Amino acid sequence: MTFNSNTQKLTCEYCDKTVSMDETETLKTEKTEDFKIYKCPSCGAEVLTEEYTAATFCSFCQSPTLIEDKLSGEIAPSRIIPFKYNKEKAKEVYRKWTKSGHFVPSEFSRESVIDKITGIYVPFWLYDYDTMSIVDVEATRVRSERRGNTQYTHTDYFKVYRKVQAEFDKVPADASKQMEDEVMDKMEPFSYDELKSFDMSYLSGFYAERYNYTSAEMKPRIESRMHKYAKDTVLSTIKGYSSKRILFENYGLRGKNAEYVLLPVWILQFRYRGEVFKFSMNGQTGKIVAQLPMSKGKIAASFFVLTALIFTALHIIFMFV
Repeated sequence: MTFNSNTQKLTCEYCDKTVSMDETETLKTEKTEDFKIYKCPSCGAEVLTEEYTAATFCSFCQSPTLIEDKLSGEIAPSRIIPFKYNKEKAKEVYRKWTKSGHFVPSEFSRESVIDKITGIYVPFWLYDYDTMSIVDVEATRVRSERRGNTQYTHTDYFKVYRKVQAEFDKVPADASKQMEDEVMDKMEPFSYDELKSFDMSYLSGFYAERYNYTSAEMKPRIESRMHKYAKDTVLSTIKGYSSKRILFENYGLRGKNAEYVLLPVWILQFRYRGEVFKFSMNGQTGKIVAQLPMSKGKIAASFFVLTALIFTALHIIFMFV
């Protein structure tokens, strides 16, 4: 947060939250060792970053700063998907998104807000898994026929057995504690055929983080997803029945590989009436994950205008009658 001389308060440049100087004690971190200091190669100023930040900007000269030791050696990502949408294109998509809702607060369309959109390379693990699924299912097929004045319903029962082996490649899971898992999951799919060998040059001009969680720490989350994928896959092979009831099921999972990569995401956060709204966009495909807020003032104004128009129309009709 930065000090605003006009309001005499601390202000977050990303979500516009303000805090009085009396409240700063509640914001101070308990673990100051989680922050690191690096020197800007352009102006020599000291840049304060979080422990996991790998690419940022100098607060003094705005030059992009790469912190190479954060993404080198054993913690270096193997590959990266470069941004396809630059900042201007991302801002254009955001403007179009805000115009898609008739009752979006005008504050969301201010250039001072839109300019805060930030490109971040988010750390992901890509997992390869083999699955073996075995299920016994009781299925039914219902048919009806009419004989004279009587309607007959026939229900046939079938025992269905399936044993399905499947391979899943590059199942993603974000490894950043800063990013919401649900939002990152909805950001899929990425086109992995555009993965490039990692080079620090791709990070220039963007923010980047290294992973907070190892592939082993992410294993419970990814295997929960793999279990669902395996179940959906085997049940998708049972078709043409009116109903299905699982009598027995068993799912075997075998992890083959976990690859550490960086994937591009545009983020914009905005505080409106005490609530933080987040706009997220896939930096490769342009897919948006966000919820349009609604302005109560605009809704009320539209209601009164519509009511006035209806009243006027009824008044004219009654006059002619």
